[in-house]
Amino acid sequence: MAFKTVFIAHAPDADPEKHHSLIETGKYKLFTYVVKNQNEAIKVCKDLYKKEKIESVLLCPGFTHKDVAEIFEALENKVAVCVSRGDGPSSKITAPILQREFFGK
Repeated sequence: MAFKTVFIAHAPDADPEKHHSLIETGKYKLFTYVVKNQNEAIKVCKDLYKKEKIESVLLCPGFTHKDVAEIFEALENKVAVCVSRGDGPSSKITAPILQREFFGK
């Protein structure tokens, strides 16, 4: 049986019905989804838990501590929820790009 996890990222133009993928190795099953907001993230997680019995959720740095807690609670505290966080220099590299692409700044 494979370890099942989902990586979720945010994008303002995302549509999780279209913007998702699956990579399987036999021992690892990695789902990826891009969502617009927290409600979509929760829905994806709940659906995957119900259909696939995922064991882990990996979130992009855009998720807040509150978002993480809401996802953990939505999954009834049965699925690990982890957040990808970069170091200071890495965040300085990506921040202006994300500001430009996502917010037009």
